[in-house]
Amino acid sequence: MGLRWPAIHLGQPVREYLLTLCVTVAVTYLLTGPVRKFAIAAGAMPEIRARDVHREPTPRLGGIAMFGGLCAGLLVADHLHNLNGVFELSNEPRALLSGAALIWLIGVLDDKFEIDALIKLGAQMIAAGVMVIQGLTILWIPVPGIGNVSLTQWQGNLLTVALVVITINAVNFVDGLDGLAAGMVCIASAAFFLYAYRIWFGYGIEAAAPATLFAAILMGMCLGFLPHNMHPARIFMGDSGSMLIGLVLAAAAISITGQVDPDTMALFAGGERNATHAMLPVFIPLLLPLTIIAIPMADLVLAIVRRTWKGQSPFAADRGHLHHRLLELGHSHSRAVLIMYFWSGLIAFGAVAYSVHSASMWIVLAIVGLSAAGLVLLLLPRFTPRAPRWAEGLVPPRYRHRERAAEAAALDASGREPESVGPIRVGVSGVNGATAVGPRSRFPDRRKAESAR
Repeated sequence: MGLRWPAIHLGQPVREYLLTLCVTVAVTYLLTGPVRKFAIAAGAMPEIRARDVHREPTPRLGGIAMFGGLCAGLLVADHLHNLNGVFELSNEPRALLSGAALIWLIGVLDDKFEIDALIKLGAQMIAAGVMVIQGLTILWIPVPGIGNVSLTQWQGNLLTVALVVITINAVNFVDGLDGLAAGMVCIASAAFFLYAYRIWFGYGIEAAAPATLFAAILMGMCLGFLPHNMHPARIFMGDSGSMLIGLVLAAAAISITGQVDPDTMALFAGGERNATHAMLPVFIPLLLPLTIIAIPMADLVLAIVRRTWKGQSPFAADRGHLHHRLLELGHSHSRAVLIMYFWSGLIAFGAVAYSVHSASMWIVLAIVGLSAAGLVLLLLPRFTPRAPRWAEGLVPPRYRHRERAAEAAALDASGREPESVGPIRVGVSGVNGATAVGPRSRFPDRRKAESAR
């Protein structure tokens, strides 16, 4: 807190954030190729497990490239005129880098040697503790109806550690499809950047500068890795990447939630209790981090309840995550990922938009309308449209009538016209879109998939 920057023009930090973002993207993207070759040479290519959806062994250790992007982004920002004040007047960037280095190292070892889940949990707590020791901790929380509530040192430290561990595991749990975790965190960090930037320059609260920088760098890390990780992925981020981006996201949330004084925003808004819509910006620092990780958090809670109900360890891996459910509904790999992107963006950007214009009914109506559209997309495999016969040659096989689709598939397989083809038999897993690859079922027996990692 207590940061003091010289008078600056609004366009200057925008350009510097854009430069930091581009450097982070470029370094992460360029490092991912060599990291992939290194992972193959090091044997960081685990066997395909029953719960996996990919069909070929794929190298992990993508977190090495993402950590390189993080370091490059921080280094560039440190040498920029308007952003180096974050490093000179705040210890939060150093706290983030030290905690990220520790969690990244544990993730690299886990990608190679499969570390026990309890050991990883302890390492996550230690990494959070390292950041707490260096000052990245929650000092107070805004409580509706009461205002700003100060926390004791132990309360703030425990709450910080809990938030870091929960966010890391939420991101790690959702990392089950190609490009899913990186894309969802990228969407969340973009929404968080818009909010933090508005707090810094809209309200003039300089303590929001570190969170703004963390969000920009996190966005660059994900954007640089996504081209290599989209379906079909050439490399996975592994725990070295998922735990790393989870920690950076948690650090940004902690920085702006527990370091920025909500009463300061209330002064600019005309009084904390002046009106309901004026109170929302005061409490949005507490709500926005929760909305950003709402989807991963829901998946985490459901996984713990499901495994505990079955008498399993909460850390036992299975195929019951939300993205697995989407595949079982009949969605293709790419469509399942896009649906998760849609809901993450709707929740995160909806919260940001509502914090800016909370009195606007159009924002509420837009969120409700988009939610309804999302539900329709969610149920789309159950109501797959069929093209008219004259247009069947212009659409993918999944939109043709079953007899014609079977004939086309047999013709593609044999190279000649089939004599007779019976109707397609659709199994439990569903043959829809990109999931219809070959006669073998995409989903193995779920009973075989409930072995621990």
